[in-house]
Amino acid sequence: MATKLAIFEDKEIRRHWNKKQEKWYFSVVNIIQILIDQSDYQKARKYWNKLAERLRKEGSESVTKCHQLKLEAADGKKYLTDVADIETLFRIIQSVPSPKAEPLKLWLARVGYERLQEIADPEKSINRGRKNWERMGRSGKWIQQRMMGQEIRNKLTDYWKSHDVKKQDEYAILTNIIHEEWSGLSVKKHKNLKGLKTENLRDHMSDAELVFTALAELSTRQIAEVEQTKGLEENKIPAKKGGRIAKNARLELEQKTSKKVVSRENFKLPGKNTPLTLDNL
Repeated sequence: MATKLAIFEDKEIRRHWNKKQEKWYFSVVNIIQILIDQSDYQKARKYWNKLAERLRKEGSESVTKCHQLKLEAADGKKYLTDVADIETLFRIIQSVPSPKAEPLKLWLARVGYERLQEIADPEKSINRGRKNWERMGRSGKWIQQRMMGQEIRNKLTDYWKSHDVKKQDEYAILTNIIHEEWSGLSVKKHKNLKGLKTENLRDHMSDAELVFTALAELSTRQIAEVEQTKGLEENKIPAKKGGRIAKNARLELEQKTSKKVVSRENFKLPGKNTPLTLDNL
């Protein structure tokens, strides 16, 4: 099973791929946010709760077909969240008066079809990710760094998976140890520094931040492989060591350049209360 973010009109939608059923499950509240043009997650959640209550009274099966899965929230933690497959979402969308209803339904249908294509040809998934970042305004250099970092990350999580590290919570704990060790900030504090909420932190990193994240995770995996660590507690040791290697490299670079690697810069569009962005330097 895989959990990823999807992009619709620059809005992020959390989703989960169920391998057994071969279908996507999308965050219902994220879909509602788009339909009612509401950036505040909590307000959209309240809207969905009221809508779900009305649909239940009407005898609609849409609500009963929604499931709850743990998806990552703005604070970096995972919480049980209402999700629905494409067919159920179509019915929910019809209950919300919105000019974005039809474009969103077409997008959902396309996403479902594209996933099946990607299973048959994994290269399509890589190319699609590159195109999504291009549409978001990322440079070719940045995209290359991001993809390299993701490959390094995948190899690390593959190691954890095969060495008794449980998914989700334990992955997050180890990731946070690595990140805090090299950057001096927890993942949550780094997101707060950049003014991020539901956005993926790595999608808002500078070239340098991506490189040092990759160095920390590469070092962690190689140390873990040598020491053959198993389980959460044992893997905390290479996580600290790997992060420290990247930290030392970061400090040396900062000393030579007099410029901090970790910053509040992001790729968000400028607006009220929006931090300085990489696009506006």
